[in-house]
Amino acid sequence: MTTTEIKTNDRTTTEATTVRPNTTTTPTPRLNFAKAAPKVFRAVIGLDAAAREGLDPALVELVQIRASHLNRCAYCLHMHTTDARKAGESEDRLHMVAVWQEAEHFFTDRERSALALTDAVTRIGDAGVPDEVYDRAAAHFTEEELAHLLALIFTINTWNRIALSTAKRAGTDER
Repeated sequence: MTTTEIKTNDRTTTEATTVRPNTTTTPTPRLNFAKAAPKVFRAVIGLDAAAREGLDPALVELVQIRASHLNRCAYCLHMHTTDARKAGESEDRLHMVAVWQEAEHFFTDRERSALALTDAVTRIGDAGVPDEVYDRAAAHFTEEELAHLLALIFTINTWNRIALSTAKRAGTDER
């Protein structure tokens, strides 16, 4: 964190500003998480597989793409947009995931409720999960589907944190 002095009306105040790290260079990969903690890695894979059960594969990719946008995880974003394309997802929808609230007509009510829940759970520290967001998702998903959707959101947030913490390189798609 850096500080900046600002002079206004004969008063000097100090303003704290956050300096983002240089994001123009690709970080050196730090460790191979799968090799360093194989039991933990397999457990996350198991959670991921269980979370997907019963959910539409296209919805799964949209949720994973959205959380990866919010978490600024280039590695996972590249992986899931590639997977979505292979599964037949349109370029238009892939481009609109980042601005889904302003591009409602690209997504169904069910998909929008899942994306809203993804936003709330991923940004849980901002305002928790508002009742209206949860209720909207609950109106579109059965209880079992909603539990799986939440687990999917938990899982992609975990994968994003693993990839970001270990400096995984986008485009390598090491699985």
